[in-house]
Amino acid sequence: MSTTEIIFLVEQAPEGGYTAQALNESIFTEADDLETLKIMVKDAVNCHFDTPEHLGLTKDEFLKQMFSE
Repeated sequence: MSTTEIIFLVEQAPEGGYTAQALNESIFTEADDLETLKIMVKDAVNCHFDTPEHLGLTKDEFLKQMFSE
């Protein structure tokens, strides 16, 4: 099985809050703040893929890499 990296473009929304759009998948979500956006991204990824194996790593590892500072 090949692993696909999912890259999200995170932007401030003009009407307030933040949006996250995957650049190589049909995944989009939004939230009022960055902490909630992290949760919403996780939910969106869960909805888009049947199992975490599609990500090649656990969902927590995926989020840690995505939001590491």
